Amino acid sequence: MLKPTAPIILFGFGPAFDLPEASPYVMKTETQLMMAGLPYEKDLTGFDKAPKGKLPYIQDGARVIADSTFIRQHIEWSYGVDFDAGLDVQQRAMAWAVERMIEDHLGWASLRARWLDPVNFAKGPAMFFDRIPAEIREKMKAETLAEISQRLHGHGLGRHSDEDILFLGTRSLYSLSQILGDKPYLMGNEPCGTDATAFGMLTHIMAPFFDTDLRRAAESHANLRPYVDRMMARFYPRHLEAQQAA
Repeated sequence: MLKPTAPIILFGFGPAFDLPEASPYVMKTETQLMMAGLPYEKDLTGFDKAPKGKLPYIQDGARVIADSTFIRQHIEWSYGVDFDAGLDVQQRAMAWAVERMIEDHLGWASLRARWLDPVNFAKGPAMFFDRIPAEIREKMKAETLAEISQRLHGHGLGRHSDEDILFLGTRSLYSLSQILGDKPYLMGNEPCGTDATAFGMLTHIMAPFFDTDLRRAAESHANLRPYVDRMMARFYPRHLEAQQAA
């Protein structure tokens, strides 16, 4: 496997909400960098320069790659990494389908529960606006929430009632639990690329910091919490140790 000539720079948010990273998508990319064994450094100051207006993105030498899916592609193509090594063609297809369910469906339900619930927003995401001057802070909050609401509506999920959104999110969590079954990881005995995606999303959905019906739906599946803890112990052992010591 090839190695970069200098550490890859990963632009993220940093720890928040009793989690090692405030974004499930940054967690996904960071976990995949650790899976690949590639040297990297974390930069928490890059949001304003994000090429697509979102985190994560990476800088690898002179190249800047945005979006966690294309970062994975870059890692695989540039360094000869196969995150799905050992999987057959059908398993690889299944892993991709699961990833799309998580990011293109379950992730939107999670976004709704965290950002558009006033209590959860005030407790959590509102902190992202602390660096904005006080005189325009509330205006920026209102504009951001309106944009998120519009994005959810455009996606389609936001056109439904809260009860229907919970039903749809619950179906995805049930499916994820059934696919995991009694295996240690989604596709078998070792984590694949999609495990990084599932880990990032489930960690955020199940964070005790937020009180959501989606969290309770995830906790109703006996295999999801041990799965998250297994991934946390493997890739963020210091964070898990700090949690256990608290």
